[in-house]
Amino acid sequence: MVTPCIWRKSSYSGGGEGNDCVEIAGSPTHISIRDSKTPARATLTFPTGAFTPFIEALKTTSSGDVLDPLAAG
Repeated sequence: MVTPCIWRKSSYSGGGEGNDCVEIAGSPTHISIRDSKTPARATLTFPTGAFTPFIEALKTTSSGDVLDPLAAG
């Protein structure tokens, strides 16, 4: 697993202190995301080419639906 070293907060952080957000880190081959409130917990890591289809699927899927990452694209 690739361990990114530089994390940055999403520009879509929640109001106030911006505590409700996702952090992202990238390398030439992978992109990782994590919950900024619990950075030591689980991290999702994607090959660079799979990240954009994943985000697009999140944008087009209605709330509450379960995504099949193999069906995206």
